[in-house]
Amino acid sequence: MFRPLNWLLGLFSLDIGIDLGTANTLVSVRDRGIVINEPSWVAINKRTRRPLAIGAEAREMVGRTPADIVAIRPLRDGVISEFEITEAMLKYFISKSHEQMLVPFPRPRVVVGVPSGVTEVEKRAVYDATISAGAREAFLIEEPMAAAIGAGLPIIESRGSMIVDIGGGTTEVAIFAMGGIVISRSIRVAGDEMDEDIIQYARNKYNLLIGERMAERIKIGIGSAFALPEERTMTMRGRNLINGLPQSVEISSIELREALAPSINIIVDTVRDAIDETPPELVADLMETGVCLAGGGAQIQGLADRIEDAVKMRVWVAEDSMTCVARGAGRVLEDLDNYGRVLVGLDRGSTHH
Repeated sequence: MFRPLNWLLGLFSLDIGIDLGTANTLVSVRDRGIVINEPSWVAINKRTRRPLAIGAEAREMVGRTPADIVAIRPLRDGVISEFEITEAMLKYFISKSHEQMLVPFPRPRVVVGVPSGVTEVEKRAVYDATISAGAREAFLIEEPMAAAIGAGLPIIESRGSMIVDIGGGTTEVAIFAMGGIVISRSIRVAGDEMDEDIIQYARNKYNLLIGERMAERIKIGIGSAFALPEERTMTMRGRNLINGLPQSVEISSIELREALAPSINIIVDTVRDAIDETPPELVADLMETGVCLAGGGAQIQGLADRIEDAVKMRVWVAEDSMTCVARGAGRVLEDLDNYGRVLVGLDRGSTHH
């Protein structure tokens, strides 16, 4: 039945794709691309639990707040651990996307990426938070599916394609054919776990206590999964655990590779296991199309080479890998006819029309 009001709303609607990540939240707006890329941090008043700062501003406060303020990440391992705070964060990002538009739009339609391993309760939490944050309609899509669409993989076709999406809290491995996921693996080893590996390595080898931000900076700077053509070093600053005084240590990319090895090995093994379970026809397709890496973790130097060495097929990093999920989520609303069936229902009816 034709409803003029719905048609008009659709015409002027703001379509938003959100990658609600453990480490970063990215927002993609139809016809405008990525408009927000901010850390998923919220600074709250401990007593009232009222948000005081969100995103980049809150991230700056980490480890520097007075006693009554705490900076937290409301998502852990890709799922909501603090509902009200996630809702406030979503509301902030959705209204910020609105503010950037020259004309006021009706409430937006929003597609949010969720990890493929989430439970019905976790899906419902994301859906409810999105509606409460001001969405007119909310749809959920599995992150590997959104990443594959964002990376331009032919997921609707009958030939197989594969994505490895390495985020902050989870690594998602999925093999697709004919618009569906044939094999999927979701592990809670990703960017955060790598930072933790670096913190432990600094503690065990140098008796040096470093913070999460320092660990992340070193990982981005000289982290690698495969021997580099030219090995590099970086200064690591923290507190000496023996005398309690500040200390700087020069760490090399070779040492860092040793530190990151446990997490990298788990990711490589997960990719290998997924391929091992794939039907032979699809394996033949993958040998042609290769394996696509997406997410912030895909940017670790030499990771594609390391996985390629293990699975014996071409591995490549998606263009602008960090934004694949947000771009893919946004693209779904542009072409609901083709991509409508890849959306995840709660009880199948509540996110579809």
